[in-house]
Amino acid sequence: MKALFDKVSYDCSKRVTQTYSTSFSLATKMLGASIRPDIYNIYGFVRFADEIVDSFHDYKTEELFNDFEQSLEYALEHRISMNPILNSFQHTYHKYQIPYHLVESFMKSMRMDLTKNTYYSEKEYKDYIYGSADVVGLMCLMVFVKGDQEKYESLKDSAMSLGSAFQKVNFLRDLKADFEVLHRSYFPNTDLNQLDEDSKRRIINEIKDDFQRSYSGIQQLPREAKLGVYTAYKYYYRLLGKLEKTPSTLIRQARIRVPDYQKFGLLAESYVNFKLNLV
Repeated sequence: MKALFDKVSYDCSKRVTQTYSTSFSLATKMLGASIRPDIYNIYGFVRFADEIVDSFHDYKTEELFNDFEQSLEYALEHRISMNPILNSFQHTYHKYQIPYHLVESFMKSMRMDLTKNTYYSEKEYKDYIYGSADVVGLMCLMVFVKGDQEKYESLKDSAMSLGSAFQKVNFLRDLKADFEVLHRSYFPNTDLNQLDEDSKRRIINEIKDDFQRSYSGIQQLPREAKLGVYTAYKYYYRLLGKLEKTPSTLIRQARIRVPDYQKFGLLAESYVNFKLNLV
């Protein structure tokens, strides 16, 4: 009975989301019940790929990634995988006819993290963000609009801007771990050994522009998707505000976060704005 295995697979993706990201999990709970499982399925897939390149340094990461990629290709072609995370993802992939090039671009950026540590040009930087974040936003958008191609095309740019904003906030928040542990430097033309206020301000303004471009798309999302996406938007914008207020010298020393009590306050605020049709 594959239906039972599919349920177990979905439960695994849900557990991965809840375990690895309390903030994303909280926002996902605000989505409509009909689309929530598919967002868990997408998150589980991208999280596992990211974990291979970011966390498993005591193992042969390239071999692990190659095996994961081969298993992904098999799952997408045959509509089944004994890896429950890939089994649940392939279900969502086929259900909403997610374009293969989005998956391909994501895996390309993840593979870059195996060997590439520094991004020197704007093109390299943008190409990496497109594959690591923008396409994830586009996969989720296919779920939000339930495969409606016309709606997808009209919201595509906003979804990419929001994905970029989220990723750049993560880069800035995780500066210490990325630079000191993983030896990565994503921001081009920025000396992370001596991150100054001017450089930080330039990055912050760039992220604010991404957020601004994304907001009109959030307003046009179907109702069952809007609250969840708006909650994530509010959370990341709050995190950006905390980063903006943190001196550049301190961003290199600690991981900035939004306390749990503020997360729940943001949730309540988002819910009220949503109910009052202020979004």
